Amino acid sequence: MKKIFLLISLFLSVTLFAQNGEPVKAIHLKILETGDVHGCVFPQDLVKQRIRKGSLAQVETFVKNMRAQKNQTVILLDDGDILQGTPFVYYYNYVNTSGVHQLARVMNYMHYAAGTVGNHDIEPGHPVYDKFRKEIDFPWLAANAVVDSTGKPYFKPYVILHRNGLKIAVFGMITPGIPNWLAPSIWSGMHFEGMVKTARYWVKYIRSHEHPDLLIGLFHSGTNSHYGAHDDGQPPENASRLVAREVPGFDVVFAGHDHKPSNETVTNTVGKEVLLIDAGAHAELVSEADINLTYNPETGRYEKAITGHLRSMTGYAPDSAFMQKFLPDFIQVQKFVNKPIGKFTKTVDAGNALFGPSAFVDIIHQLQLKETHADVSIVSLLSMNTRINKGVFYMRDMFKLYRFENYLYTIRLSGREIKNLLEYSYGLWFNTMQSKKGHLLLFKTDANGNMIPSKWTGRPYLKNAYYNFNSAAGIRYEVDVSKKPGNRIHILSMADGKPFDMSKTYTVAINSYQGNGGGGTLTEGAGIPKSELSKRLITSSKKDIRYLMMKWIESRKEITPKALDEWKVIPEKWVKSAAKRDRKLLFGEKD
Repeated sequence: MKKIFLLISLFLSVTLFAQNGEPVKAIHLKILETGDVHGCVFPQDLVKQRIRKGSLAQVETFVKNMRAQKNQTVILLDDGDILQGTPFVYYYNYVNTSGVHQLARVMNYMHYAAGTVGNHDIEPGHPVYDKFRKEIDFPWLAANAVVDSTGKPYFKPYVILHRNGLKIAVFGMITPGIPNWLAPSIWSGMHFEGMVKTARYWVKYIRSHEHPDLLIGLFHSGTNSHYGAHDDGQPPENASRLVAREVPGFDVVFAGHDHKPSNETVTNTVGKEVLLIDAGAHAELVSEADINLTYNPETGRYEKAITGHLRSMTGYAPDSAFMQKFLPDFIQVQKFVNKPIGKFTKTVDAGNALFGPSAFVDIIHQLQLKETHADVSIVSLLSMNTRINKGVFYMRDMFKLYRFENYLYTIRLSGREIKNLLEYSYGLWFNTMQSKKGHLLLFKTDANGNMIPSKWTGRPYLKNAYYNFNSAAGIRYEVDVSKKPGNRIHILSMADGKPFDMSKTYTVAINSYQGNGGGGTLTEGAGIPKSELSKRLITSSKKDIRYLMMKWIESRKEITPKALDEWKVIPEKWVKSAAKRDRKLLFGEKD
């Protein structure tokens, strides 16, 4: 693991003294942080029926080991996105809601000192996150989630922790991109301000009112901003590096949200170095900031040395006391996910959807059209490494078929806007082929045009996120990959053979993430201003799409998955051979 070392002289606001009246010569703090855990409480993955690389049960073993070392003081933090991602949190968010949330009991048991709210913690809605924050024994932070009526933070902005005579300020912020992904009803009563602007105000306030010895940033936001150096205009989604660089005063900034592990230093605007560290996701890594304070009698100051590490949980066994305590919860959720829902008469593979129409995606299209009676359905590929086998379809398979708690919207779009959003989607998705020897998929390449291999698998990366690869149902169309993006889509007709009219207004079924602007499907693709999206909304489902699909499958009892085959990629002779090559590259399949 990469190490980062920085040494800063600091005159502490309160001199620390041992019992004999002499200054304490050395203080060792170890601040540990989990991030983007996404409900990975236990090592067992009940959806994929395998053991995870990381879990909070393993983190508990690691933290216990750290706390057992008497020469250091350990502080455990979390930077958000813990209430979404596995059947455990889904079950306690929506099914068993009468008692204390299981995650609250787990985190209280582990003695978290503070946490920051993530966008996926907001996603379950007010009833879930308002209840959860009352049940946890630590403050849940988000200074830039601001109450509309008062201008004050909806959650606590910061907390002061007292350890070894030190005052440690932990300041939390959430990514301000939430309005781009979630329906306004989910975050009603608040809005989200830019992180740099918010940090400037609160760092000044904390410094002047609290006089902390250490200032820790705990941000549910990634490190790479897409909007430039300052968060004026549209606030950047991933602004942790911006804050570390442009707002002096932080000693450590814990980042998250982007699921990209990192460990680095950032030099701020006054020349001081700040540790910036990100634990990735799913409790596979824990961020560790080692902070050593050493008293210098000649200067009368403490010198502060900070070292960053990313600790892998792979080598840690689940804590036995943890597993025993929460075994009843595990068994309860296990019964929930093992409930039979129906039967699939054939196996479906999400990977097929990368190369053309597929039964996996078209099941979702069929559900959306049935529920909304819309003219057209838009569905993105939510997984590319998932298979649902022929035979009994269990509740756990619903988490493979539909990964997120999106709601189902019906919106109004013109024929031209439908074409434009498909142009946008297939521009992200497919390469421009010049011959049958070219690639169908658009891979990530370096400056010389060479594909960039993964350091873990050796296989190439797709250039863009597959969850923004949208197809349509209810219309028949062709995608000509011999043409450049923006000029590929030829809509032939409606699915029933009726003419498709570019100037006509159609009803369109789409998930709430995209309906609110997520992925740029409607804003960059269809060209609709963000402020106009709410005016296009006709209806929204009261339940999430996964729930609707579960009820649909239960009612039908037996599902025969099949591709609708309402679109195709041309030139077909080029595409067939290219798809075979690209599948082998991407998935490592053998001939």
